Amino acid sequence: MPTPTTPAEPVFSGPDLCRLTAREAIALLKAGEVSPAELVEASLTRIGQTSDAINAMVTPCPDRARAAAAQADKSTLLAGLPIGIKDLTTVAGVRTTFGTPGLAEFVPEHSDPIVTRLEGRGGVVIGKTNTPEMGAGANTFNAVFGATRNPWDTRMNAGGSSGGAAAGLAAGEVWLSQGSDLGGSLRTPASYCGVVGLRPSPGVAGGGHDVLKMGTMPVDGPMARNVADCALMLDAMAGFDPVWPVSYPAPAATYLDQCLRQPGPIRIAFSPDLNGVAPVTTEMDGLLRTALGQMTDDGVSVEEETPQVRDIEMAFRVHRALDMWTMYRHTPERIRAQYKPTLRQNIEDGRALTVEQIGDAMVARGRAYGVMQDFMTRYDVLACPVAGLPPLPVEVEYPTEVAGVPCKDYLDWLRFAFLATLCGLPALSLPVGFTEAGLPVGIQLIGKPRGEGRLLQVARVLEERLGLCAPPIDPIRR
Repeated sequence: MPTPTTPAEPVFSGPDLCRLTAREAIALLKAGEVSPAELVEASLTRIGQTSDAINAMVTPCPDRARAAAAQADKSTLLAGLPIGIKDLTTVAGVRTTFGTPGLAEFVPEHSDPIVTRLEGRGGVVIGKTNTPEMGAGANTFNAVFGATRNPWDTRMNAGGSSGGAAAGLAAGEVWLSQGSDLGGSLRTPASYCGVVGLRPSPGVAGGGHDVLKMGTMPVDGPMARNVADCALMLDAMAGFDPVWPVSYPAPAATYLDQCLRQPGPIRIAFSPDLNGVAPVTTEMDGLLRTALGQMTDDGVSVEEETPQVRDIEMAFRVHRALDMWTMYRHTPERIRAQYKPTLRQNIEDGRALTVEQIGDAMVARGRAYGVMQDFMTRYDVLACPVAGLPPLPVEVEYPTEVAGVPCKDYLDWLRFAFLATLCGLPALSLPVGFTEAGLPVGIQLIGKPRGEGRLLQVARVLEERLGLCAPPIDPIRR
């Protein structure tokens, strides 16, 4: 049976400042005991130490970061803390490739609004984190930068598509990182690298894709090494801006304040397969059950109950394919011609959709939300796997089977991610243990509609009960 504790005391040989939590580092910044410039140099040192092993921060921007650090205002929320930005998100003057050869040398003139917001709240962009091509895939590799490797075993993948963000956090390159999620792109890498990744409700942390300004499938979100730091990063991302039509004001009580409150009784529903949505290996199932067992009692109850959702895979695939076709159908041919085969197939799937398929998917999506709205009146969170199996060798794009069930394509093994995305529910990956091979495993916690505060609060309590040793670690080469 896999253990819910760290397999061995992890080694960390980086700068001492990189050991700090984000909140600890910000407290030192605000007290004047450390400067943004010192944190920038510590981050750059650590990136230099680990990049060869994990290839996470693929485009550091040291000169830009040093200039920003010199102007940082310690009265802001992040107070000059260096952060990572995913390479799907533009940063003015910094190479932004989207992981695709046709944009390998692209340097944007303007930053994405979420970057502008984070910088306005004291974040110092230290560089761009690796992603699969156009964010399509849960194994982070591309033809521009190559593969990102898992810090817990560099033979294995780091998940995706925010794999560079998760791996860099685990290795101590940064204290906080921005990512994005459509099909588990924050949750899967967080689980595989032993960090926390939160997919917020649509509109909480900015908006969606530039083309799909009204879209609710892709969202930006925070990644961190613990739950409270993740809440802090969400505060740095949250709030209304008319550039994002679906955005809305930040709550009166910050997400960090809500996260740190005493929770009262906590009710957890556990569904090992989401009504047959996806298979899970015996090892993963056993590890999650062991961790939940350690959380139970003293105000925390866990019941095995499954929401009776139907047609989740169909609805997700149709909505995603439609979005892919809509977003990329006007992309210049010189860029599209170099796409990897799986990405081209995604786009063609969207082109081939019928109005009947789209209509069926819209109805199924609404029906699923109704089921979840009712189900979540009885529970604070729904717990389920993030993925049905642990990390695979980095050379494997996607598994051919999970627990003996064949996978027909690279979306097939990500089905645990579909429900929260379709229903617009916040979902968080919380580290809960390690496999027999010493690889991290997270549990997915799905919250109530617009329930980020309570979700973070519950996750923090469970994190404290498990008492797992948090990263950073030195990359483990086997």
